[in-house]
Amino acid sequence: MSNVAIVTDSNSGITQAGGRELGVYVLPMPFMINEETFFEDIDLTQEDFYKKLASGANIGTSQPSPESVMKLWDSLLGDYDEIVHIPMSSGLSGSCQSAMLLAEDYGGRVQVVNNQRISVTQRQSCLDAKRLAEKGMHAKEIREFLEADKFNSSIYIMLDTLYYLKKGGRITPAAAAIGTMLRLKPVLQIQGDKLDAFAKARTTNQGKSIMINAVKSDIENRFGGMTEDKHIWLQIAHTANLEAAEAYKKEILEVFPGYDIHIDALSLSVACHIGPGALAFACCKKIDVGE
Repeated sequence: MSNVAIVTDSNSGITQAGGRELGVYVLPMPFMINEETFFEDIDLTQEDFYKKLASGANIGTSQPSPESVMKLWDSLLGDYDEIVHIPMSSGLSGSCQSAMLLAEDYGGRVQVVNNQRISVTQRQSCLDAKRLAEKGMHAKEIREFLEADKFNSSIYIMLDTLYYLKKGGRITPAAAAIGTMLRLKPVLQIQGDKLDAFAKARTTNQGKSIMINAVKSDIENRFGGMTEDKHIWLQIAHTANLEAAEAYKKEILEVFPGYDIHIDALSLSVACHIGPGALAFACCKKIDVGE
C-alpha cells in the first residue's frame, strides 16, 4: 500500500463523519448567506440550509480559501508521503484550478484530479482512489488513472421547480413562467464539465423514466452493456427529498435487479441553484484495478 492521503470537498456528499469512516479527508465548502459565512457540515447542516433557502435568504457559494486548503495539505503531509486531491468538476467551479495552482508549490507531492465529477460520482472517485492507493499506486499514477476514467460516469437530475434557476439567472423569467404554467419537470445532465439541459418531462413519473432510460442507454452504448458481474455502480442523489429517493430506488431495482444502489443528498453547491425536491440518477463504470 502506498502512503497516500485522499482529499476531497463536501461537494462529494461525503460528510465529515463519513470521511472519517471511509478514510477520506473532506474540505467543507463555504457559503455566504445574507453576508455571513457558513461551512457545509460544520456550522451549516442540510436542514438549516433548506430552511434558509425557503426563507428567501441570499445564498452564494464560494471556493475554499487557499489558507484552508494548504493548512489541510500541510497537516497531512506530516503523516503521508503524498496527497490525491479530488475537487468538484472544473466546469462547475474554479476551486479545481485554484487547487492546481496551489499544488505547484508542493513539488509533486500533491496531485489535483480534474476528472469533472460532482456529488455521488465524485464520491465514487474518492473510493476508487482509495482502492488504487491500496494497490500501491502513487499519487501521480492515481491522478492519471482517474482523469483517464472521467467520462465513465453520468448524472441526470430532475428538478421539482424552476424558481431557483430563474433566481440565479440561468433561465429567463419568461421561460420559467411557461415551464411552471405547463408544469414541466426539466431533466438536466452532468457529463463531463457542464450542467446541460437533457429533456423536459410533463410529470414526475415521466421524468423518472427518462432518467432510467438515459442511464440504461449509457450502460449499453458507452459502458459495455449489462453484464452478470454488474460492473456498474448505480447512485441516487436528492435535494431534501429522501423519501422520494427511497421510493425511486425500488423502481430502479425493477429495471436493474440485484444492483447495489447508493443514496446520498445532492451537494448544497448544486442544491442552491436547483432548490429542494430534485431527484438524480447516476452511474459510474467500475474500475479495473487488476489482481
